Amino acid sequence: MAFLQSMLGDGSGEISSKRTVTFLAFLMCCIAFISNLFWGITMDMTIYQSMMYIVIGGLGFTVTEAFASKK
Repeated sequence: MAFLQSMLGDGSGEISSKRTVTFLAFLMCCIAFISNLFWGITMDMTIYQSMMYIVIGGLGFTVTEAFASKK
C-alpha cells in the first residue's frame, strides 16, 4: 500500500489525480493487451488508442512536473 501511495503521490505525499488516471489507463491497456493475447478478446482500436494517448499524455505531464523549476 505504501508503494502505491508513493508511486501515485506527488512530492508532498498527496495522491495526484493525474497520476491516478494515468495509472488506471495503463492498467486498462495492459488488461486489453493480455485479454487479446491469451483469450482472443478484441477491443475496438480507437478505444485502445485513446487510452494509450491518455497514458502518454499523463506520463508527459508527470515528467515535465518533475523537471520543472520549483519556485
